[in-house]
Amino acid sequence: MMMNRRNLARWASAASLVLAQLATGVAMAADEAPDALIKRLSTEVLDAIKADKSIQAGDIAKVVTLVDTKIMPNVNFQRMTASAVGPAWRQASAEQKQKLQDEFKILLVRTYSGALAQVSDQEIVVRPLRAAADDKDVVVRSEVRGRGDPVQLDYRLEQTPGQGAGWKIYNLNVLGIWLVETYRSQFAQEINAKGIDGLIATLAQRNKSNDGKKG
Repeated sequence: MMMNRRNLARWASAASLVLAQLATGVAMAADEAPDALIKRLSTEVLDAIKADKSIQAGDIAKVVTLVDTKIMPNVNFQRMTASAVGPAWRQASAEQKQKLQDEFKILLVRTYSGALAQVSDQEIVVRPLRAAADDKDVVVRSEVRGRGDPVQLDYRLEQTPGQGAGWKIYNLNVLGIWLVETYRSQFAQEINAKGIDGLIATLAQRNKSNDGKKG
């Protein structure tokens, strides 16, 4: 991912807002339109962040709890991880797939939790949805507006059938950069050099290093 430090900080700050948005939501209603979902969560997020000093301070334990209880029901995280890992996902064992999901989740939480402290007076404007009524895969586009230039923040969602039906997020775009594709290029280098187990070990080590920095 080729970005200077200023843009990277803006990217992390905006992406962290996604975690908070999802954490304030309840399980998706099957009949709730994807743009309505994003708009509802967006209107709730700012007050939630301002009211929770622990999240603002980057309390990892609290953020992880929020991810497990609120975010995961609203995200197809297996698809997100599989897409980030790429073709090698099909050759991974069930145990390896679970480890990849666990370490990838921790990586995302630890990467963006610290940026939550930067959220203050922003507002999110959701653009009109451009999709057919029967579309099952859509992009909801929005902007984070506040100090400085607006930040593009787009969500890719899919409609899931059956029990727990509703729209689920599986990718997001900040400042023109899709999260899954960004990590896929990084993960591909590790997989080519060290295989799936090597990627898992690298993610685990990175998470431990980040934990040490937080501490």
